[in-house]
Amino acid sequence: MAEQTIARPDIIDDTNTTTTITGEHGVIVFNNEHNTFDEVTGILVEATGCPMSEAEMETWEIHNQGRSLVHYGEREECERAAAIISRIGIQVLVDKL
Repeated sequence: MAEQTIARPDIIDDTNTTTTITGEHGVIVFNNEHNTFDEVTGILVEATGCPMSEAEMETWEIHNQGRSLVHYGEREECERAAAIISRIGIQVLVDKL
């Protein structure tokens, strides 16, 4: 398989937005050599309901840093999202933050 260069997605810096984390658990997704960027991005949108731009940024992070925290919330919600993500063969971990 030929190595390809993947451009980092644009990051929008909206410093006027405040994010409140609810719940104590997170879903961590690990990189693999089997899934395409489109597969990972699509499953993240499906599992977490995040915007495409966020899923693209998380996919870039998974690929380049080896893993990414892609979702957080109550344990049950994280387990649900992890089950969806793992359907395409990606290693996921639900852990307490």
